[in-house]
Amino acid sequence: MKDLFEVLKPGSKDWALASTLDPNRLPSHIAIIMDGNGRWARRRNLPRAAGHKAGVEPVRITVETCTRLGIRALTLYAFSVENWKRPRAEVDTLWRLLRVYLRLELPEILRNGIRFTCMGRLDGLPSQVREELENAVDATAHNSGMRLNVAINYSGRAELVDAINAIVEDARKGTLRDQPINEEAISARLYTAGLPDPDLLIRTSGEMRISNFLLWQIAYAELYVTDTLWPDFKRTDLLHAVLDYQKRDRRFGGLKPGAARAHHDEWPEAVGTIAR
Repeated sequence: MKDLFEVLKPGSKDWALASTLDPNRLPSHIAIIMDGNGRWARRRNLPRAAGHKAGVEPVRITVETCTRLGIRALTLYAFSVENWKRPRAEVDTLWRLLRVYLRLELPEILRNGIRFTCMGRLDGLPSQVREELENAVDATAHNSGMRLNVAINYSGRAELVDAINAIVEDARKGTLRDQPINEEAISARLYTAGLPDPDLLIRTSGEMRISNFLLWQIAYAELYVTDTLWPDFKRTDLLHAVLDYQKRDRRFGGLKPGAARAHHDEWPEAVGTIAR
């Protein structure tokens, strides 16, 4: 976390927020549904493309902040399978912005030791986009810093279908042998294999849905929804989300040791009360 304070002004709001964070309780993996570009543009009587362009800077700030915080992985939901339903001009704008981002930010990504990866049905992307993505993946393959994972042409349901088909194919080839089909077998065939499941899922724009994103992986993620539209998402908003995460009591379906003992001690009295 000390790297973050190097870019914060002492006494600023971000400095105060960062000072309240517990460096030992940071989320290992943050996932973000970046929503609200279109509404941001509409409120300003601008074309939707202007909203997407304005959404590039929050990506840069978020990547930098997560890197400086020491977050292990950051997954950004950039383009869903359903987004192909949007006007062709808008989709083409998204591809151009992605390519520009990669070209401009790759030197900074390399300097910070970030490993860039992407997930989704990448074969369905335009060849020029695939080439840019592959270049970034190859250039950062040996980096050991934060994993920047971008979901492109992604669908949580499609990911599960692909994982099941991979299991079926392994069974057909006879490579499964005595391996049971359990949660570990499925997780190993997801796009996110090798990454920890997200601890914190952030959604901007106030929408209360997960939009077919990481359906398997967010089973126990803490959800944080902000009304802030993505182009307005600042470092302050990210720090607020992490601080809120640290206030949560994560039990994963169980109880803390002390609470479990107290609950056990209450049982005889509760049973006796019911019996009476």
